[in-house]
Amino acid sequence: MLKIYGIPRSRAFRTLWMAKELGLDYENVATDMGKGETRTPEFLALNPAGQVPVVRLVDGGALAQSNAIMLHLAWGTDLIPAEPFDRARMFQWLFWEQYSHEPAIAVLRFQKLYLKKSDEEIGPALPGKCERVLTLMDSHLAAKTYFAGEKLSLADIALVAYTRFAHQAGIDLAGYPNVRLWVHRVEDDLRLEHLV
Repeated sequence: MLKIYGIPRSRAFRTLWMAKELGLDYENVATDMGKGETRTPEFLALNPAGQVPVVRLVDGGALAQSNAIMLHLAWGTDLIPAEPFDRARMFQWLFWEQYSHEPAIAVLRFQKLYLKKSDEEIGPALPGKCERVLTLMDSHLAAKTYFAGEKLSLADIALVAYTRFAHQAGIDLAGYPNVRLWVHRVEDDLRLEHLV
């Protein structure tokens, strides 16, 4: 059985969604970074970087990094576009998500929700970074239904993961109407409760 290490409020929620979406037989091994559970010798043997998610595959191999795990689990499915250019655009957005999106929205959410920092304690550049990320997304979605091609792909799953929790970072998606509609669309596609 596939084992997914992490907790739903971490990056592991993408991997958990994927396993559920694909109907895989899996076990969620609750592993909380905040409690030091990723620093045990047992966990570090799975992922020396000490981060979640990590999956233990059926053959015993371990794989880390949520986007890499999603690619592995979804290979050969419709979540990876068959058309080469659409597939390349999916990769483009997956890379952008890790480099630009997550370091903005996920970091602001973590500081506000979990560290309970006030606006004065948060670096002044971070909210502007979130605004630029969401403005770019909103502009792209003005003419697109999804991020890569005409169907849901891994790019959408990766990007919606933290975007749907933007309100927990103090961000109102009403100011980004195309993003808000897209979040609802992807939540419907994945049969998730609407959060925004």
